[in-house]
Order: sequence, then C-alpha cells, then structure tokens
Amino acid sequence: MKKFLLSIVAALLAVPTFAQFGSGGFSLSESKLYYGIRLGANFSTISGDETSDLKSKSGINLGGVIGLRVSDVNPLFLESGLYYTERGAKGDGKTKVSLTYLELPLLIKYGFQATDDIAILPFLGPYFSLGIAGKTKYFDGTSYTSESSFSHGFNRADMGFKLGCGAEWNMIYAELGYQIGVANIADSDENTNHGNALFINIGVNF
Repeated sequence: MKKFLLSIVAALLAVPTFAQFGSGGFSLSESKLYYGIRLGANFSTISGDETSDLKSKSGINLGGVIGLRVSDVNPLFLESGLYYTERGAKGDGKTKVSLTYLELPLLIKYGFQATDDIAILPFLGPYFSLGIAGKTKYFDGTSYTSESSFSHGFNRADMGFKLGCGAEWNMIYAELGYQIGVANIADSDENTNHGNALFINIGVNF
C-alpha cells in the first residue's frame, strides 16, 4: 500500500506539468471522443450470508478508458474501458479474502461546466467483472493456510452498477464513486454474497 500511495503522489506531481501542453481531454461544447488513464484505490466489502465478521479491504485500480459523445445537443458521454482492480474483504485478523478482477464498465456521463476550466461529470452505469486471481487466507488458531478464492467459495463472474461524480481540470481528471454488486459471487446454492466498493481514481484525459 505504501508503494501505491507513493505512485499517487508521483502522478499528482507529474500531471500538472504534462497538462500545460494541452487544453484538456475534451470540451463539453466541442469534443466527440476522448481517451484516458486511471489510477486509484478502492475500499471493498462482501455483504450477504455469513459475512458479519468481514470488514473492508483496500486495493488498487488501474485502467484505461475511452469516451464518446452521444448527443449533438447535450454534453452526454458514453464511457467504457478496462480496469485491473483488487477487491475482497478481511476479518478480525483471521480471514482475508482477496479477489482480483478485470472489469469492464459502461457508464453514462453528463457534463456541467462549473467554470471556464472545470467540468463536473456525474455518472451511472453497469460494470462486468471477471476474476483472474484470488486467495482466501485462514487462521486456524496456530497457523495460516490459504486456498484459491475462485476454486473454493466464490464465482469468477460479477456484475453490478457504478454511480459517482468526476471532475476535470485541463487534462487532469478525478472521480469518487460507489459500486454495488448485484450478482451472487458465492459459489454455493446455500449462500448469497455481493461485492461492494467505494472507489477514488485520478488520471489524465487526452
């Protein structure tokens, strides 16, 4: 996590220097297409059956996005992309569930021009995730054991909805949001579990 925080600081210091060479990733009145990179953190939980002792777990988000203006009248954008994201949950020092996904969002964004240089962009839409790695770590009282999360206890497929708000200043973009899992990620007919997460990302739009 320390390396991740150092990366965030480095990105924040580097982006303003880069931004002076451009006027921004898009203009609400002009642009039709934009690209972006995202780096951030999420604080995830698992809700549902047999999860009362689980708490939030922090992880990283890393991805690229592409956005397309879909209306000639209003600043309405459709944004998708591909993210590497680490989610899961942890217990009181005894259990830790790590779930790593590739995530594909499909978001609708509407732009508001707050100032001449700042645009506000609330967003809403579904996401689809595929688990690519996972580990569940247990403490049996004397030692820790681990097993693959997606072989014991959890499905690889997940989906849900994201909602939140972003802001862009020149080429710099930042967003805060929440994702609500609606698919049952429990690999069991007896349990129902959902993955949820608060996330914050920063990045650059081109």
